[in-house]
Amino acid sequence: MQILALIPDAFGGRGGIAKFNRDLLTALCNYPQTTEVVAIPRKKIIDPINFLPKKLTYVTSGLKGKLNYGIAILQTVKRNPKFDLIICGHINFTPLAYLIHLWTKAPFYLILHGYEAWQPSPSWLVNNLLKKINGIICVSELTKQRFLNWTKLENIKEVILPNTVNLEGFTPEAKNPELLKRYQLEGKTILMTLGRLDFRERYKGFDEVIEVLSNLVEEMPNLVYIIAGQGKDRPRLEAKVKSLRIEKHVVFTGFVPELEKADHYRLADAYVMPSKGEGFGIVLLEAMACGVPVVASKLDGSREALRNGLLGILVNPNNPKEIKAAILEALKRPKGIVPEGLDYFSDDNFEKRCHEILGSLNISPAKEDASNYVK
Repeated sequence: MQILALIPDAFGGRGGIAKFNRDLLTALCNYPQTTEVVAIPRKKIIDPINFLPKKLTYVTSGLKGKLNYGIAILQTVKRNPKFDLIICGHINFTPLAYLIHLWTKAPFYLILHGYEAWQPSPSWLVNNLLKKINGIICVSELTKQRFLNWTKLENIKEVILPNTVNLEGFTPEAKNPELLKRYQLEGKTILMTLGRLDFRERYKGFDEVIEVLSNLVEEMPNLVYIIAGQGKDRPRLEAKVKSLRIEKHVVFTGFVPELEKADHYRLADAYVMPSKGEGFGIVLLEAMACGVPVVASKLDGSREALRNGLLGILVNPNNPKEIKAAILEALKRPKGIVPEGLDYFSDDNFEKRCHEILGSLNISPAKEDASNYVK
């Protein structure tokens, strides 16, 4: 089986979608019937690529603009039009995936992560071509339902493939003394949220936590809230913190390197993300794997990451009193304990689900095997 994947980013990329794509490509390559996976990323590579799975050809010639991306796809398929399956990694790539579908006659499946698929695309072309997809692969039931509610698509294959967490890389350990010193957190009770500080993603819950923090610190003067991540919305959040006169209780870390991420989670006595637009929330899995009690939203995909409250505390993000009560409850819970049932999201289970999905597609591989054509 030869698979073509059009993706925003994966290896060398940052964020939850990049990680999902790395896990997906690895699982696709490990499928016994796979002969080659060709992945074409759109976003520029930020971090060094230290590893690529066997059977993966990673085409990086289309990173400099939309035109180059289209040319890279066309050149790739021209060299080898024998693909058996097309994975469309973002709704905006639907027109390109459809063109390749017409060329190769291979079925194409759209991956849906969250907010980008909850309402119609600004593109008339994208919205109309969605009628041509063979199926959807969604990280959560919530995202699937919201997508189907507006598209009204019927008779397509629908599968759920939730995010995964590396339970060997994220484990409970003591707070890192170096980080405690870096942020001057010795002796503090710590809340934390990690994510992009992007004005387009104000649904992540930073504002909601800041707003209840001013009340919480009256009861807990040693309480500190770590906001981990970078983005253009940081000045607004900093101004909000200043206006509430809680500057001494909020730490902005800036970008957190992948190698330091687990140690940052371990600083927290509770991980708090009362979001309103998360498609899933892999950061919740990572925090729980580090043994940190978690507070998350009952109104978005976070609910599924917490398995409907089995793994952590769910709140209404529009209710400040409920958020405050949940934070206090989380701080009472023992730290350093991985919730029973988190292995539902293990790497092994992710790969197993992915292989079951491939098996259910009933794809007949082309007779001729592909050879790597991008070095």
